[in-house]
Amino acid sequence: MDSTTTSTPTREELNAELLEVPEPPEQPESPPPPGFEDSLDIALRHIKGRRGGDLVGIILVGSGARRAVTSHSDIDLIALVKGDADSQEILRVGDRMADIRYHGHHSVEEDLTYSLRLPSLLRKGRVLFDHDGICANLIEKVHQRFRQGPPPASINEQIRLKAECYHLLGKTQDFMDKPGTAHYLLMLFYEDCISAFFRLRGFWLVAPVDVHRFMFSREPALADLAGQFLTAATLPDRLNFGRQFADLLFKDVPNPARID
Repeated sequence: MDSTTTSTPTREELNAELLEVPEPPEQPESPPPPGFEDSLDIALRHIKGRRGGDLVGIILVGSGARRAVTSHSDIDLIALVKGDADSQEILRVGDRMADIRYHGHHSVEEDLTYSLRLPSLLRKGRVLFDHDGICANLIEKVHQRFRQGPPPASINEQIRLKAECYHLLGKTQDFMDKPGTAHYLLMLFYEDCISAFFRLRGFWLVAPVDVHRFMFSREPALADLAGQFLTAATLPDRLNFGRQFADLLFKDVPNPARID
């Protein structure tokens, strides 16, 4: 036997031998399904024909702006006009639905200050029509507002969010003998919890399809409970995972004051 003693390598020496794992390459944007751009052009002509001279901008939002269009994606458009406007049109354009919202551009700028949805909605907006640079100026303000973050939730709002979610859990418990009603109440509970997650953690809202992925990137344990809640096979299991989810989500939020 060789009398030479071989020392065991240290953790640092072993780690030094490891090659750095490269980041996965960024995936290219998916091309829009055939016909999407044609349907979009038809919707634009409709808006321009309807609003005429008071139209100052058209912005594509939603999956179309994020380059994540699927065969069943709607065409979501915000039309900015002079003066005041607050209306909505739902139209069929070919095989797609077009959701067109009309707003006065001054009111949209004012709403950016306190809205919890507009900055994240417009941040990736695709400007399709712009008169006198109004849309470009708006998008610049959107980015500035987005970087500032949403307004923090007051302690009273935090307590209210917690109370509303636990109230729905309690109502679910009351209707366990009526599974249809109980499942419906649990989905309302989950939607309220998702809204509360973004408010309590100080995050801007994201698209519904990105909620779970976003949550997992920030709080994996919470996202894991959310996944178990959504995939639970039985009503009691879903209620149990929902309670665990709420307990973790609201663990730092006090209960409402009690008076007897």
